Order: sequence, then C-alpha cells, then structure tokens
Amino acid sequence: MKFTKMQGCGNDYVYVNGFVEKIATEDKPDIVRKLSDRHFGIGGDGVIFINPAEEADFEMEMYNADGTRSEMCGNGIRCVAKFVYDKGLTDEEHITIVSGGQVKYLDLTVEGKTATERGQVVKVRVNMGSPILEPSLVPVVAEGDKAVDEPIVVQDKEYRMTCVSMGNPHAVVFMDGVKDLQIEAVGPYFENHERFPRRTNTEFVEIVDRQNVFMRVWERGTGETLACGTGCCATAVACVLNGLTDEKVTVNVLGGQIEIEWDREQNLVFMTGPAVTVFEGEVEC
Repeated sequence: MKFTKMQGCGNDYVYVNGFVEKIATEDKPDIVRKLSDRHFGIGGDGVIFINPAEEADFEMEMYNADGTRSEMCGNGIRCVAKFVYDKGLTDEEHITIVSGGQVKYLDLTVEGKTATERGQVVKVRVNMGSPILEPSLVPVVAEGDKAVDEPIVVQDKEYRMTCVSMGNPHAVVFMDGVKDLQIEAVGPYFENHERFPRRTNTEFVEIVDRQNVFMRVWERGTGETLACGTGCCATAVACVLNGLTDEKVTVNVLGGQIEIEWDREQNLVFMTGPAVTVFEGEVEC
C-alpha cells in the first residue's frame, strides 16, 4: 500500500489515497494501529484515508492511533487539502471536504505557481463551522445550557473546564505552569472521565495576552500530540467565553502556531495553519 506521511504543526498522520487503495472497513482499525506505531510501523498520531464523496469534493476518513474513528481533525483536514491539490486530484484552490458527516470549506494558499508549474499548497484556511456548546451535544454531563468555567474533579483535584465541540468533544482547562504539566499523569483521567460519554480531548491552556495563548493537548485515543487543530478552535472559543482573549488569537502549541478567529456575528470559527509533506513510501499491511 502506498502512503504519504504529512504533518500540520507536528500533528502527524499517515495519509492513504482511498481512490486507489481499496481496504475493507473491518480491516482498517488493525491496519491503523500497525501503521501508527512509532517503533514497528511508520509512526503517526493516526491514519487518514482520502476518499471520494457525494456531498463534498472529498471525504476525510480519520482514525486515531488506537484504531478508533474520530469525527474531525483540524490539522488533518489541512493536510488532506494539500494532498489532493499537490497530487492533482483537484485544480481548485477552494474546496470542500466531508468528515464524520460534516462538510468543511477550505481556502488553499499555493506557492510556486507559474505558467508551467501548478505550485504546492503551503497553508490552508478552514471554515470549521459553528462551535457546539450545548452539553448534551458536546457531549458532557453538565447542568445548564453550556459548560463554561465548570468545576470537575479529577484524581481528587478540582479543575475548571469549558466544554466545546468542534465536531468532536473538547474540555478546555485554564491553568498556570502548562509547560511543566505532567500531562501523561492527568490526561488519561480527563479522557476517560465519567462525565464524557464519548471520552474527550483535553486542552491545558495558559493565557499569554489578549492575542496569544499556549496550549498542550491530550487527544483521546492517541495521547499528547504536538498540535490539535480542533483543540485550537475549542481553545479560542473557550477563551472568548471566559473573557480572556480577543476573538482573533494565536494558539501556540508544541509544534508551532495556529491562527484562530471566532467570528461572533456569523458564529463561525476559522482556522489557518500550515500543511507539510514529510515523506512518501510503500508498506505491506
């Protein structure tokens, strides 16, 4: 099977062209676990299959490293956009991609384009849609019409979380000392907490100023990653809801920077960040 390794701010996945590679759905979880293994496989935060779609230009079929499906991946969808343009699957610089039943609209920034060269995508802006705040839809067990600055007890310690879905569930926790946080000691307990029926991604966020924050993320089914696009979106929304930043914010992650804007008038979140091809190859699976 041919593959392409790609990353967005260090959030790396193995990408497979589903137009060419035909793999039975029931075989994919096992294949994903093997390919994602950083010692015995290719290595990555998961595997993304790029497929034909009826309701959009392309489908992103995303799996976490543990073989479970996920609804959305912000860094992944940018890399899918780069893949389909750079590989000549589309000539358009404005495309749609569906993932988990959600259609997203993407604007591609292409560099090196000439009369004879098509250039390559270096950056992608994604309309990530409206944030979901209703607890039952995030989902999270909480009272009221939204979970903002909500107390949660994890390992006998109380934290304050703001819960947002960007098509997948997020719990954003504001705190000091994020760089020194022993995230592997607390992340799994958030992920599997009884208040999250479908588990959760958890963002630990430190405010720098009104335009900048620092974030580390524990992703369900994977563990700590260098970036999480939907997590950056959820973080920006949570920042605004708590009055901590402006509506445009740079989220600094371990793998780089992602620009987020929550347009309150339209109630739409826009994410802009890089997409990079690392290498390509062929593997037996």
